[in-house]
Amino acid sequence: MKRALAVLSTLMGVGSLVVFTVFLFTGPFHLVELPLGVTGGLVFDAGLCFAFFLQHSGMIRRGTRNRIMRWVPKRYFGVLFSIVAGSVLLALVALWQESPVSIASVHGPYRWLLRGIFLLAVVGQIWMIRALTSVDVFGKIALMQLQSSDSAPSQGGILMVGPYAWVRHPAYFTTLLMIYAYPDLTMDRLLLIFLFTVWIIIGAFLEERDLVAVHGEDYRVYQRIVPMLIPYRVPSRKSGWEPTSPDSR
Repeated sequence: MKRALAVLSTLMGVGSLVVFTVFLFTGPFHLVELPLGVTGGLVFDAGLCFAFFLQHSGMIRRGTRNRIMRWVPKRYFGVLFSIVAGSVLLALVALWQESPVSIASVHGPYRWLLRGIFLLAVVGQIWMIRALTSVDVFGKIALMQLQSSDSAPSQGGILMVGPYAWVRHPAYFTTLLMIYAYPDLTMDRLLLIFLFTVWIIIGAFLEERDLVAVHGEDYRVYQRIVPMLIPYRVPSRKSGWEPTSPDSR
């Protein structure tokens, strides 16, 4: 049972991220066409975004997580989050309604430039994943290793290798690049850009608050020497500060 859940968690986590990346690159899949009209389609798309935002940011907050773990053993929380988040993200992609209203479209070298930026963002995400080899991203390690205890693994220290030495939230930064680097701007894409940008900024600040609560002054030092979302400076080896062990951020 636990092995099946671990496999499902990984498949849903990785699969939903791959599908979402393809969606951002190619545009809507048109799997479900609803007769909603221009305004109705945009309202529906906004609802899909808010459902994902509420699930993802709400479920991962410390207070919500603690309430869930009153009913679900702690060792199951990681796989539960991965499966639910992957399901909601796949639903967003499958149900997304493309707007017939086109705002702008670029061609020639500028189109290729945007495609190149998108691919660089994908490379950045792969780099980030490689830096997280010691982190239990989908909760399967906690599920398989903890046989009888309901204690979750410690969160460890602060990860400051690879892209995490450039920016504190590389997943958010590369996602923003992929969302913006699209050559055909329609009303639904503009809505996606706006809502995801606002959510990512708010979500980053909420995560920072939780991380400061967990790591205290160590994370405040990390905040001072590494940018939050935009890697606007080269990492410095002269700070004199090194984290002790990896963390999930």
